[in-house]
Amino acid sequence: MIKVGLSLDEIEYLSKEGPKNARKCSRRDLAYVMSMKGNGSTTVAGTMILANWAGIKVFVTGGIGGVHRGAESTMDISADLKELGQTPVAVISAGVKSILDIPKTLEYLETQGVPVVSFGQDEFPDFFTTDSGEKAPFRCDTPAQCAAMLKSQLQMNLETGMLFSVPIPADKAADQKTIRAGIDQALKEADSQNIQGAKITPFLLKRINELTGGESSASNVELILNNAMLGAQIAVEFAKQMGGKKYEHKVESEVEDELVKPAPSSGKASHITVVGGCAVDIISRADVGEGLNS
Repeated sequence: MIKVGLSLDEIEYLSKEGPKNARKCSRRDLAYVMSMKGNGSTTVAGTMILANWAGIKVFVTGGIGGVHRGAESTMDISADLKELGQTPVAVISAGVKSILDIPKTLEYLETQGVPVVSFGQDEFPDFFTTDSGEKAPFRCDTPAQCAAMLKSQLQMNLETGMLFSVPIPADKAADQKTIRAGIDQALKEADSQNIQGAKITPFLLKRINELTGGESSASNVELILNNAMLGAQIAVEFAKQMGGKKYEHKVESEVEDELVKPAPSSGKASHITVVGGCAVDIISRADVGEGLNS
């Protein structure tokens, strides 16, 4: 069974299971974990797939994966980028993790036809700090503008995701020099220990936190809170612009009833409620006038 939305007890259970017993699930892993009746926790790509099945069009994460440094020889490119190119869900993040090659990541997203939007500034953020040195293709300054862009994307049935990059508040950002020095050192250690594939991102984030004396972890918490606030605002604005209408999304599968199970309500109040919407399919037909070739 795939479950969208977990209780606090279930989150704690997965945390205790750890990576040895709970698999990191992207698109390629879902069928295996399901067939083996195992446990897993989804990546950005995996979450996009499940959110789309559940009719959720806005979701928040810390930072997405991307093109790894040295990808020209390793071909290490996150499946998150491919998923953004084929699954119509808006991802709210603090940009791309700064351990990655940000210029190449933005180039890859352009090739995939993914709109990349920076919120409130022209510069594309780099996770722990506000400015990666790269410009984002698009800029929105309000949640309503973001929601309007998402609505247009879905109404045109373009079938790609969207990336809204949110800079961490300046007073919560980590020191850029400290972070970059930590990244460089962690990358050297990963290379010397031959750490690759799915293991490299957890290793780098943990090691950078150690090298920066916890500064990166503190910024990580702040940026996630900031992302969640904006994500909730965009979802609310999107629902308003859709006129409060509900659109059902059907998973085309003989076992669709077993694919997505929403978490039961605990009855406890939550600080933030994010309501996702669904795409609207538009079919248009043009009449062929007299004298025109059909």
